[in-house]
Amino acid sequence: MKVAVLGAAGGIGQALALLLKNRLPAGSELSLYDIAPVTPGVAADLSHIPTDVKVTGFCGEDPSPALVGADVVLISAGVARKPGMDRSDLFNINAGIVKNLVEKCAASCPKALIGIITNPVNTTVAIAAEVLKKAGVYDKRRLFGVTTLDVIRGETFVAAAKGLNVDKVRVNVIGGHSGVTILPLLSQVEGASFTAEEVAAMTKRIQNAGTEVVEAKAGGGSATLSMGQAACRFGLSLIKGLQGEANVIECAYVEGNGEHATFFAQPVLLGKNGVETVLDYGKLSAFEQEAMDSMLATLKADIQLGVDFVK
Repeated sequence: MKVAVLGAAGGIGQALALLLKNRLPAGSELSLYDIAPVTPGVAADLSHIPTDVKVTGFCGEDPSPALVGADVVLISAGVARKPGMDRSDLFNINAGIVKNLVEKCAASCPKALIGIITNPVNTTVAIAAEVLKKAGVYDKRRLFGVTTLDVIRGETFVAAAKGLNVDKVRVNVIGGHSGVTILPLLSQVEGASFTAEEVAAMTKRIQNAGTEVVEAKAGGGSATLSMGQAACRFGLSLIKGLQGEANVIECAYVEGNGEHATFFAQPVLLGKNGVETVLDYGKLSAFEQEAMDSMLATLKADIQLGVDFVK
């Protein structure tokens, strides 16, 4: 497998590249790109780690050499959130970055599975879809917004609060990837029960966990290490699906049946074409249904912003 990481010199990109170097299947290739000239050095640094994964690094204005032959592309390029910013504040800078990079993907690796990490994901995935449509290569099964960070935060927080083995906790998170659009389905967590107050507090914490990190870093950055871990988990699941492994399921922000919005995060079965099946997320509690109903206008507006940006 060949995996390309775009934005590989950044905080997320370096963490992600380190994890992939250690966890990709033997014989894989890890292709790193960033506009920053340090990127070949990041690749050289990683290449000294003794695993059977070849690492190459590319820098400059054109990512095309890094993309040729890629099976999976993970895009983390962009600016990070700072204190007082929400994800929508990132839009003006990151929208253009994602548009340019996805145009190169369309030309160099049109069949690759593309995972968008760059925020605001609710909007940048819509931008990517419009770019791929313009290039005539859009396949909704092959484009993903990586929302796995909301999932691993939910699993971590629930396990700690309820004294559970974190390896056994599964928390599906549906909707989108910012603020009120993040909806963890706590009513469905096996082996745990919550009071109404606990549900409200835990939901809010998962929704605002990114801000928790931004504030804790006191202007020094946003979530990079946990996002690297989340993106690695999702990237490895994409690869398992491509390799034919059975029953690979992750939550992801994808174009489904449009029941709620054009793009919506929910569990998907991954396979050789990317999304094999968009899965039902199950019965919602009254709290979750109310949260879903109240988030949809925000989510749809985020998506429309991306469509309008490209058009």
